[in-house]
Amino acid sequence: MASSLTKGTAEQEKTSPASGKTFFGHPRGLAPLFMTEMWERFSYYGMRALLVVYLIAGGPDAKPDSQGGGLAMPEASSVAIYSVYVAMVYLLAMPGGWFGDRVWGPRKTVAIAACVIMAGHLALAIPGKPSFFAGLALVAAGSGLLKANISTMVGHLYDGPQDPRRDGGFTIFYIGVNVGAFAAPLVIGTVGQKVNWHLGFSIAALGMGLGLIFFLLGTRHLSPTSSVVPKPLTAEERKATLTKAALWLAVAVAFYGVVGGTGHFTQKWATIPLALLGVVIPITVLTRIKRDKELTASEQTKVSGYIWFFVAAAVFWMIFDQAGSTMSTFAEKKTADNVFGIDFPSTWFQSVNPLWVMAIAPVFASMWLWLARRDREPTTTVKFSMAMVGIGASFFVFAIPMAMATDGTKVTPAWLLMIYGIQTMGELCLSPVGLSLTTKMAPKKYASQMMGVWFLAVTAGDCTMTLLSESGADLNGIGVILGQAAAATLAGLAVWMYRKRIEALMGDVR
Repeated sequence: MASSLTKGTAEQEKTSPASGKTFFGHPRGLAPLFMTEMWERFSYYGMRALLVVYLIAGGPDAKPDSQGGGLAMPEASSVAIYSVYVAMVYLLAMPGGWFGDRVWGPRKTVAIAACVIMAGHLALAIPGKPSFFAGLALVAAGSGLLKANISTMVGHLYDGPQDPRRDGGFTIFYIGVNVGAFAAPLVIGTVGQKVNWHLGFSIAALGMGLGLIFFLLGTRHLSPTSSVVPKPLTAEERKATLTKAALWLAVAVAFYGVVGGTGHFTQKWATIPLALLGVVIPITVLTRIKRDKELTASEQTKVSGYIWFFVAAAVFWMIFDQAGSTMSTFAEKKTADNVFGIDFPSTWFQSVNPLWVMAIAPVFASMWLWLARRDREPTTTVKFSMAMVGIGASFFVFAIPMAMATDGTKVTPAWLLMIYGIQTMGELCLSPVGLSLTTKMAPKKYASQMMGVWFLAVTAGDCTMTLLSESGADLNGIGVILGQAAAATLAGLAVWMYRKRIEALMGDVR
């Protein structure tokens, strides 16, 4: 039966709609994946833009909450919650990839994920802390299921790792991410911050619903491979997995039951263990994959090379993801919210990065192609090094307006516009390139799961920030900002200095 399924799949691939009409010169199946990701990002980034300002609204660290309904939390607690939430979104991409590889297949997993995300946003639309944190958990779980699998499905559209359109396809896909991310703060952020917080969360649910519709309508254009479960669980494996899951759940319930029952529970009992998991799990997963004796010698070597990129990406995202926390609170409290006599909510700053991406991503894509035709395109290691130096430079610049605002002065929005521009150039050297690199270097056994591993770099970076915040470090302190800038710059220089050794480990991947 397995051999006939493989044969049937191969025959379907020969006549797949993906090889017919094109989408900007790429397989037609890229269009529904583009639209699905765009609307999912609309829902995610809209909610993310509101998250910290909603948590601090009505509290001592924020402007007066004119509409009421904010959770009035201290800034440090809000930043820790934000960081660990974003970390969990990306941490859960790993089990999301596992579900795609072992249980449902990528296509079915994405459809289920969209439904879970919708349910999460609807829970956020219900006032109260219990529904708010339940909603965060559902959105994180659904996003984890969707992330690795939809990126894997993009990879399925191309004729192997050496297809010259592959990097360009991921760049177009990344533009879809940023179209949704750009519109979300303008729509969801404005409605949530100026009209009603929970109405804003409801619009996020509507956005994910539209994404699900586009996905279901466009499935006929996807590669048939996306419906196949690469390595289905056996009955014994399914039973063992359910047993382990039930055991760990029972341990967690018992532990927190004791902590809560004795009156010792505080926010740190939730954020710190999750943050520690977010650092330990990526290390454990990479170690397990590296030691898998079923991998070929070539796959083992590529995993060793991949670890370099993973560490660099973790440092990059540690800084970059502060757009929704440290930089968001700076925008809310210390940046002017009036330009040419027009007032605007601080959530609008969350649209600046995706606007920069849409403006310069086509330039970068064309530049890489132009250089490739002349055999002068920078290698992946050089692109990563450029990204690290860029993100470090952005925080060196960020220290300037932070120093200017220490006396209560509100700085011009131009500072944040410039910082986001510098970060975006680094992002375009790392993020779409990293997605494509992961699909090229992934061992066959871990096809979807390796996309989850890539997202674990975000988890590691964000969890580091959570641990810093909960340890009492002042993330708005100039010293901490400069320290992060120096760490990123040094990491970028290390990748550049050892680029020949890293490229040797990459084998035929460039």
